[in-house]
Amino acid sequence: MHPSHFGKTAPEDVCAIFADDNFSLTYGELERRANRGARLLMSQGLRAGDTLVFCLENDAAFLAVCLAAQRIGVYFTPVSTRATAEELAYIVADSGASMLVIAASKVATMPGLPGLLDPGVHRIACMGEVAGYLDWDRAAAGFDDSELSDPACGEVLLYSSGTTGKPKGVKRATMTRPYDSADPRLAALMQTCTRDTVFLSTSPLYHSAPFRYACAILATGGTLIVMKRFDPEQALALIERYQCTASLWVPTMFSRMLRLPDAVKRRYQLLSMTFAVHGAAPCPVYVKEAMIAWWGPVLYEVYAGTEGVGTCGITSEEWLLHKGSVGRSTQAPIHIFDDEWHELPAGQVGMIFFEGTGNFSYHGDAAKTEKVTSPQGWRTYGDLGYVDAEGYLYLTGRKSFTIITGGVNVYPQEVEDVLGAHPAVADCAVFGIPDEDLGEQVKAVVQAVAPHDAGPELGQELIAWCRSKLSAIKCPKTIDFDPALPREPNGKLYKLPLQQRYARR
Repeated sequence: MHPSHFGKTAPEDVCAIFADDNFSLTYGELERRANRGARLLMSQGLRAGDTLVFCLENDAAFLAVCLAAQRIGVYFTPVSTRATAEELAYIVADSGASMLVIAASKVATMPGLPGLLDPGVHRIACMGEVAGYLDWDRAAAGFDDSELSDPACGEVLLYSSGTTGKPKGVKRATMTRPYDSADPRLAALMQTCTRDTVFLSTSPLYHSAPFRYACAILATGGTLIVMKRFDPEQALALIERYQCTASLWVPTMFSRMLRLPDAVKRRYQLLSMTFAVHGAAPCPVYVKEAMIAWWGPVLYEVYAGTEGVGTCGITSEEWLLHKGSVGRSTQAPIHIFDDEWHELPAGQVGMIFFEGTGNFSYHGDAAKTEKVTSPQGWRTYGDLGYVDAEGYLYLTGRKSFTIITGGVNVYPQEVEDVLGAHPAVADCAVFGIPDEDLGEQVKAVVQAVAPHDAGPELGQELIAWCRSKLSAIKCPKTIDFDPALPREPNGKLYKLPLQQRYARR
């Protein structure tokens, strides 16, 4: 189905509740906003095959702009609202966009943006008036809100998070069906999703997974409960208030909810939640154990990515038998290769490739596309890992962050899992920095649960903790503290700036 189906057949049904704004949007109103927006975009010269970039909060405008662009056959690219003017201008230029739609509140934080854009890029502001920008709300109000007579089929052009370099556009051929509920990344959710589904969306919609899951809910006539920014207690309160049945999380959200006082956790009734998807980053074993003990076996982990090269999934019941795994492939077989393209047996760590993967390319960058493609034409997300004898996949980290110290490969994820299990650690990052003797040394940066504990004494305690559980060569040589590690709202950690900062010391 498509959201427009429910705009016609169930116009008074609520498609989304924006919790922070206390605003409900019906399918009928979303359909009218999308039709007016589509005509506005065409009036500004946007045509099928063009690209539109937009930078909007988790609000009704985000959904309306997506649907408007999708039904006139254009590529549309959501961008993080945390982006700087330079980062936003880069994506506009790299994608070849001819139009930028941006929240008026965001424009105020980047006065130099117009000077960074090509003069031919049309600029439109939503949710407020801005000099030099067309006012979306006022302009769209003047257009007809009836169904378009000749809608085309557009496609989202998502950019990767850019955790190891500049963001990369992931471009596919224009879709033949607008809201693809057959997407394997959504398969487990779609098996349970009905018009009665109430889905708690905890993350920014500009990220791949939150965007696609929101589309899936709208395609089945369910209801989205949208948080503008994550707050652990608010999330629990929303589950109880709206009797949410499904949800999407990242591991850092689990950690923050688990750190709530027991009295707060007991305050909310959560029995309506029967399907809690999580992904985007590895979930430490001790965190997932605690969540299953609290919520029951309702967690479902997904390993996938913006590129869509492959998907793994694992239920709570399976995970309890294969702790630390991200599941088995839900599509084609997995292959593990070493650096010389030798396929590795079960239990050996190498680069993870998915066989028979989809047709995508990094926009305007054939070299990057080739870099993630095996001689057989299979694709990788750039992660290292291994499969066990039953085909369950375990991640060990990004290839680009593998530490080679004294000729030994150290996988940061293994060290982070150990560090993160210490009760004084709220978050941590492990990476390599130059060492004259060993080539690289293992470095850790920790965010302490209690900031006043951060210091040399805790650092030595954590190194001893690691040495009690890992071989000495895998343990951090030194530990520094940071009040907040650079994580995106989707849970992904930006290690590169940390590594660069400490490499220069």
